[in-house]
Amino acid sequence: MKTAIFMVMKKKIVILTGAGMSAESGINTFRDADGLWEGHDVMEVASPEGFAKNPELVFDFYNQRRRQLLNVQPNKGHDSLVGLEKYFDVTIITQNVDDLHERAGSSNIIHLHGELFKVRSTQGEKPATVWKEDLNIGDFCENGFQLRPHIVWFGEQVPLLDQAVEITRTADILIIIGTSMQVYPAAGLIDFVSPSTPIYFVDPKPSIDANQYNKLTITKNTAAIGVPTLVEDLIGTRP
Repeated sequence: MKTAIFMVMKKKIVILTGAGMSAESGINTFRDADGLWEGHDVMEVASPEGFAKNPELVFDFYNQRRRQLLNVQPNKGHDSLVGLEKYFDVTIITQNVDDLHERAGSSNIIHLHGELFKVRSTQGEKPATVWKEDLNIGDFCENGFQLRPHIVWFGEQVPLLDQAVEITRTADILIIIGTSMQVYPAAGLIDFVSPSTPIYFVDPKPSIDANQYNKLTITKNTAAIGVPTLVEDLIGTRP
């Protein structure tokens, strides 16, 4: 008699993370209430036009962010998400350019807006390379072109958006952590899940309310407090 072998498929969890995910690690949120990014007009330091006008300012801005990132650590929110991978098929889609999800141990991350510890050529389509030091004018790629931060600036295409959309469509559970849901196109990913998909939103000041989406649960807590509790609940209620 043949023995039947049944494969138990893990449920798919898609996690969208924003600046609030890393705030408790000591990384400043994207913009202050007055629209400035750590004292700068965002268009001065996060746009192709700003880079063309004043590359020294742009390099200095990201060099400071890079140095800061070398001296911070994942928080309990990052750490707790790793535990989901034992029981679920997990993909993290992050708007953050830090590497704290990777350092915590999560294994499947899509960086929509680029990565601070990578650089790429200002010309051509060469892959980005790891870079943890200061980046300056005169740092060239192998073809002799200036390197730039591997960051998706305002006005630029989001190369991984299509991949993020397709993954979001497959979600059995959607978790949103620490994002204003105001920055597009990332904020639009929520609209690609099935109406029957449970959505969990963790943020101390949520920008959406429970009647806007079917099966939406809101936790008004920071990532380091709210995410560990949510992870415990999801693991405890799995089939």
